[in-house]
Amino acid sequence: MWLSSTAQHAIRAVLYLAERSAERPVRVDEIADALDCPRNYLSKTLHALTRAGVLRSERGPKGGFQLIDPPRELPIARVIAPFEPVAQRRCLFGRPECGGKHPCTAHHRWSGVATGVEDFFARTTVADLITEAAPKAAPKAARRKRPTRPPNSPTARRT
Repeated sequence: MWLSSTAQHAIRAVLYLAERSAERPVRVDEIADALDCPRNYLSKTLHALTRAGVLRSERGPKGGFQLIDPPRELPIARVIAPFEPVAQRRCLFGRPECGGKHPCTAHHRWSGVATGVEDFFARTTVADLITEAAPKAAPKAARRKRPTRPPNSPTARRT
């Protein structure tokens, strides 16, 4: 199961909101600029998340979108559900009827992979992804300068 670009944008938008929406609603324009995503496309995605109960929206000059639940209580499965129904497993070969009496040659192996992916989305929360994405500052002693190259070395940049 691969995620559609809409599901990927939904995850990115929710992560962005999780880091910012506790203080105030965040406008679509701000999110679209930060994610480098078309505004209208993102607006439709955010409204789908609102209908799914993941976000709340406020109209007006101080309006925007906010998470309904705290990031630690919001599994990624809920974020992608409006765009990628997790229960809808796809055949690895794209066959419309795969499983039961007519499994494809990869069905049993692929089924295990699909179950693992479903478990990942169900157990991983928005807070987990924010924590893992946070940059870790390296101690000064661990930081190294890149060695300089002689101007005629084969790896020197040409300008």
